[in-house]
Amino acid sequence: MTAEAVQTLNRARASLARARDGLARRIAGMDPSPVTMAEDLTRILVAIEAVDRALTAEGHPYIPPDLAAG
Repeated sequence: MTAEAVQTLNRARASLARARDGLARRIAGMDPSPVTMAEDLTRILVAIEAVDRALTAEGHPYIPPDLAAG
């Protein structure tokens, strides 16, 4: 896997993480929240796991930026 491909996967993961966080905030602000929102959150989490597996399979496991900098 090229360095560019790894960067692309890391950018995709970051984008999915932002979507996850945004959706979680929306769910937290609703009482009750629709089940469909939980299903959407589950799909995002599965996508993040798939990206993590792809990175790991290619020998470039995801490392959170705060850990990578330290």
